[in-house]
Amino acid sequence: MMRLTRTATAVALALSLALPVAVASSASAADAPSAAPAAEAPRQQALQLPRPTGQYGVGSSVFHLVDRSRKDPWVPTAEGRELMVTMHYPAARRGGGGAPARYATTAEAKALIEGFGVRGVPPEVLSATRTHSRVGARPAVGKFPLVVLSPGFSASRFTLTNAAEDLASRGYVVALVDHAYESFGMSMPGGRTLSCVACKALDVDGVPASVVTSTRAKDVSFLLDRLTGRKAERQHPELSRLIDHRRIGMAGHSIGGASAASTMAGDRRVLAGVNMDGAFWEDLPPQGLDGRPFMMLGTDDDVHRPGGKDTTWDRMWPTLDGWKRWLTVAGSDHGSFSDFPLILAHFGLPQPPLPAARAADLVRTYLAAFFDQHLKGVEQPVLAGPSAQHPEVVFHHQR
Repeated sequence: MMRLTRTATAVALALSLALPVAVASSASAADAPSAAPAAEAPRQQALQLPRPTGQYGVGSSVFHLVDRSRKDPWVPTAEGRELMVTMHYPAARRGGGGAPARYATTAEAKALIEGFGVRGVPPEVLSATRTHSRVGARPAVGKFPLVVLSPGFSASRFTLTNAAEDLASRGYVVALVDHAYESFGMSMPGGRTLSCVACKALDVDGVPASVVTSTRAKDVSFLLDRLTGRKAERQHPELSRLIDHRRIGMAGHSIGGASAASTMAGDRRVLAGVNMDGAFWEDLPPQGLDGRPFMMLGTDDDVHRPGGKDTTWDRMWPTLDGWKRWLTVAGSDHGSFSDFPLILAHFGLPQPPLPAARAADLVRTYLAAFFDQHLKGVEQPVLAGPSAQHPEVVFHHQR
């Protein structure tokens, strides 16, 4: 399989001057060139994420989960496989209470900035990014589909907060997942901070990236057991009652998107998936996804157009056997499918041609449309073909 720098390095370069992506190994972003200082001093005022567009308020809860039935592939001496999960859910608009949810810990923000070699971004300012979620807010009445979101390799779950909050406001329970030792910094209970042990494993030791996707698939299945299984009602009663167990989807950025396909291949509970600009590291089984829908959403360049450098998209396409779309976004780069454009713009760092606000809006629009159509059964014209409202989005093959 062609080893493309669409895991750690591509995200890092998007954050540091959007340098060209090399087609080489999955080397760690810690080795990427540092960003040059911006012409203007970075803002000392915290970024505020775009306001969610749906009808609901957004609640937030954070969980630490440990799967003691598995060894961690990166640190086998750890006491099981650990996950940190931020749940965003539809909340009552009024009387919900709760303090504003934290975007990230300062330790996580510092690790991300240092790992990506970015200058001029104060960790305490990045971590103070203002969200629209309320901690422990009173849940809305009803049952809602569940969407799991998995971040890019070496990035943290908070880099998908914009998409998570918007989906929650539109009537989804959203699980943002951090996978142990796969991000530059992951804050844990008790003051621990886990580092990216997996970065060295892939970049130096030659461990294949398929270990990441197969491990994340097991992570998500364990998470679904904890959220929808027999013990869920006792362990997380309010969230368990919110989730419609029959309607579950998954999306991810970079290797998190590839993990959505791997998860669906091994867990039939996941009914629909989206890969946002990630190379596929595992082939699908002969039966494909048993007719379940899948969407590929990526950069409109020589990497992710048909026939591009990421040959995995061309190879995967015919094995997707249900409803499917191959979409690319003009002016985007690898980081455009996360919160990175908003961060770059706020701190005055170089950006891709696609404006940050527009990138955020397009990700929200197409993720919500995909899950509205396939988890809620509401037909979405925006997925039928090119539209004048979204001229940046290019439709390639579709079925």
